Amino acid sequence: MLNIVVCVSGGGTNLQAIIDGVEKGTIRNTRIIGVISNNAGAYALERAKKAGIPAFSISPKNFESREAFNRAFLDQLEALEPDLIVLAGFLVILPEKMIEVYRDRIINIHPSLIPSFCGTGYYGLKVHEAALARGVKVTGATVHYVDEGTDTGKIILQKAVEVLEGDTPELLQRRVMEQAEWIILPKAIDQIAGAKG
Repeated sequence: MLNIVVCVSGGGTNLQAIIDGVEKGTIRNTRIIGVISNNAGAYALERAKKAGIPAFSISPKNFESREAFNRAFLDQLEALEPDLIVLAGFLVILPEKMIEVYRDRIINIHPSLIPSFCGTGYYGLKVHEAALARGVKVTGATVHYVDEGTDTGKIILQKAVEVLEGDTPELLQRRVMEQAEWIILPKAIDQIAGAKG
């Protein structure tokens, strides 16, 4: 059984895709043992509670320093003992210690075809604004392992999505979620669970 912790910052649509995948059996041999958010108001925490998954809010705002937040975040992860950490719209730069401890056991979903529109400053709608400004005809999403860089880890899966005439960043974001993110993130977890056996 692959025990996963999902880290989220917002609405949790990718978290929901994982919850649904585990329930339907399209993500096999996997259990979500916890959800952690850096944002106490994140709707993702509600999604976790509705699914009966332990949910934790650890916000940098509640700590006197970044080091104290990092320590609390790591302590919570270590208490849960995950086999895999899934960053599903988690807008926090991970402490290097966490990357060392969980080397090759942290994955992230990014809303572009890496190496395009990735790295520092490219998150959320900013990615789709940049894609439209550049005039690309195809965008998509990427699931990758997390290393010390920003969006530089080994790529696991990618899926392309067509950019349509008249797209706004919001329309494009929604299509990338529906046609790529919600498909390849559950698929990547299932592949990792399968490899674990």
